[in-house]
Amino acid sequence: MKVFDKEYKMMAINRVKEGNKSLTEVAKELDISPSTLHGWIKKLGEYGDKTFPGSGRLHEADDELRKMRKEILDLKEENAILKKAAVFFAKNLK
Repeated sequence: MKVFDKEYKMMAINRVKEGNKSLTEVAKELDISPSTLHGWIKKLGEYGDKTFPGSGRLHEADDELRKMRKEILDLKEENAILKKAAVFFAKNLK
């Protein structure tokens, strides 16, 4: 899998936006798939200046979603432990 930096992606997007060549033509010249280039353009439209944070960093919304999912898993695990503890102590009360 090829990895492209932000500058390369922005250069490719700008070549399409100039309007002299189609997305498919630019993709072929740069030896990338048209769907990849289309995805980059779509991300630029969604995130604007915060597009392509790079180095494994996530967009703020994606990072927040990842953190919330982890918190949900942690809470589910804590609930399971508390349920087992409640059953254990209920048996010992009899």
